[in-house]
Amino acid sequence: IGVGLVGFGLFFILFGMLLYFDSVLLAFGNILFLSGLVFIIGFRRTFTFFFQRPKLKGTSFFLGGVLIVLMRWPLLGMLLEAYGFITLFR
Repeated sequence: IGVGLVGFGLFFILFGMLLYFDSVLLAFGNILFLSGLVFIIGFRRTFTFFFQRPKLKGTSFFLGGVLIVLMRWPLLGMLLEAYGFITLFR
């Protein structure tokens, strides 16, 4: 279930980008991606991964970008998410 949710989440994110940053598709993709991640590695491990002391900057940008996309500012939100994603997985 988790891999399917992550796959659909990535699909909706890419499809939302192809349709000139459609905010509904991007928001749906973000929600699916994060819920799929929780299903794959579990809630506790997801929480500890995102909220480690050295990764708080990347987490704040990534989750802040998700919130901005949910508030219908897709371009700014995706830029913040991309920076947060790069900072998290560096």
